[in-house]
Amino acid sequence: MTVPPVSTTSNGSTDAPLRLGVIGAGSWVDAMHLPALAEVPERVELVGVCRLGDQELTSIATRWGFRIASENYRDILRAGIDVCIVASPPALHAEHTAAALHAGAHVLCEKPFTLSSADAWDLVELAKRKDLQLLVSYGFNFMPMTRLAFDLLRSPGIGEIESVSLTMHSTARELLSGGSVYPGSSTAFPPHTDTWNEPSLAGGGYGHAQLTHALAILLWLTDLRVADVSGRMSPPAETIELHTALSVRFDGGAVGAIHGSSSHLGFNGSRDQISIILVGSKGQLHIDYGRDDLVLFRPHGQHIRPPLPAGSGDYRGDGPALGLLDAAAGDDVACASGALGARVVEVLEAAYRSARAAGAPVSTATARTSHP
Repeated sequence: MTVPPVSTTSNGSTDAPLRLGVIGAGSWVDAMHLPALAEVPERVELVGVCRLGDQELTSIATRWGFRIASENYRDILRAGIDVCIVASPPALHAEHTAAALHAGAHVLCEKPFTLSSADAWDLVELAKRKDLQLLVSYGFNFMPMTRLAFDLLRSPGIGEIESVSLTMHSTARELLSGGSVYPGSSTAFPPHTDTWNEPSLAGGGYGHAQLTHALAILLWLTDLRVADVSGRMSPPAETIELHTALSVRFDGGAVGAIHGSSSHLGFNGSRDQISIILVGSKGQLHIDYGRDDLVLFRPHGQHIRPPLPAGSGDYRGDGPALGLLDAAAGDDVACASGALGARVVEVLEAAYRSARAAGAPVSTATARTSHP
């Protein structure tokens, strides 16, 4: 992964709005990231936007007020930006994120972060060398419900985690089957089918498109590291799979079952169904986004079920874009860090390799030979 540096002049002022560039302004950028940023015009200046398609490019630039619009992402970087959203097709994330970091911009990369764990860790190291912030668009991790679970796991906690059960069902069937329909996407800019249905661009199906979210929740909440994965996918992993089933072993000996499935559009109001059950040596925690439920149970201690408003588990898309601005201002945004993203990529990379090998266990060790 070699990307020549692009020289820019950084905005050194802490008071001036951060100059934003967008590489890959598709449906999700239009539906989630740009509306969130439009709410804080004092914090961000929309400088440049890049996407393919002259008509679509002109439309989104005019719609949001970008000064520069180009089908060449280097034109956006040369304009001089402080923060960058990379939302191009997954196979291009590594190239575009590296170029933005070389240009001196803090970066929010859409999920899946990269298709290769080696690329993911290279980007983490590059951001560290450049003293820049690198985030991945894990919106669930910014939600109050997730942050409350994070705090509960640290106090009072459940002891050493022994077992993990994670299930995710989301309405990605139509999108991954070749359609351009996905709940929450932009009506002005529907998802481009090749982004999700062309293996050379998407890299995979449900794992990369959806399960990456649930894995990011799990790995951030627990700080667990996966040691090896046995995976099965349907259809087979050589195509765009709709369903993913993983058996995992974690460092330290914990075991887990992880399952992700493409639901039919409209089921349960098209809400994401994510359930995580963690069993530890001193208790267990259950977080259920589909039912707005969170409970920590300790058999000889406090039983905690905080009251949650209806809709607490509904996905909110404003966290990642606003988190990018916060990170650029110096705030800690570990809930969506590039390092977390790299750990997620390790799992998915091993899962796809295992599925192609008829479920044989695949170690993540080669991906982290030189990474903590």
